[in-house]
Amino acid sequence: MAERKQLEFFLLRYVPDAVKDEFVNIGVVMVEPGANVAGANEARFADVRFTKDWRRVRCLDPQADVEMLAALEREIRGQLATTRDGETLLRRLEDSFSNVIQLSPAKGCLADDPAREIEAMASMYLEAAKVGGKREASGRQRILGKMRDAFEQAGVWALMRKQIAVAQYTHKGDPLKIDCGYRPNGEIKMFQAVSLETDVDAAKVLAFSYPKIAEGVRRVNGASALLTAVVEDDLNRSDEAVLFALATLQQSQIRVAAAGEMAGIAEVARQELRV
Repeated sequence: MAERKQLEFFLLRYVPDAVKDEFVNIGVVMVEPGANVAGANEARFADVRFTKDWRRVRCLDPQADVEMLAALEREIRGQLATTRDGETLLRRLEDSFSNVIQLSPAKGCLADDPAREIEAMASMYLEAAKVGGKREASGRQRILGKMRDAFEQAGVWALMRKQIAVAQYTHKGDPLKIDCGYRPNGEIKMFQAVSLETDVDAAKVLAFSYPKIAEGVRRVNGASALLTAVVEDDLNRSDEAVLFALATLQQSQIRVAAAGEMAGIAEVARQELRV
């Protein structure tokens, strides 16, 4: 029976917006502790696997540079070929990436066959869960997907601004980004997917930020701002947390629309953009 090897693995996470703290696992790195990959007397295991399906990344961030993310696999594999121990590798990776790519804490595992183990880890952590044969997305991802579909069907998605950095309106370093928007006449309309079923705190962050965003839009663009939070269709209106989130958004002059209303919203956009 083959001797079981002690291994460590950690995940690479794509985090496009630090405020929302939403992420997608895109890679898994596995090493033998103390592995001397380059110039070792005994070859020890060190390898990386990345996702082959970037749909979850695109759902989270429609503007994600998938080619750049995919290229990281080759870069990391090259570093594994020259790095002499796991701790040095971790430090090098942490120094190489901005906060957009974050490393999970390292975890240990035992395996007879490390190559087979990393494939199993990749399947477990990098593939979307399936329910009834269909891939399951997060609440915000589902809403964002409906938003994009509606705007695409109306023929206006390509004309809209995406991932609008609010730092230009608030202050330098503000990591919040608004999903999409457009400017008809003297008004800038913006839309943000907010899942009140899974992340009520996102509503509070948006409500807190919006007055400063609106003020900045007037100052920078000479326009008024109109922000719409797009939420789930079937919210539990008896849930106190949901009711609080809805009230918080409305008190900050943020409009709230259900995802099912997106076809009508997109049609208005089509008319205003004269498509």
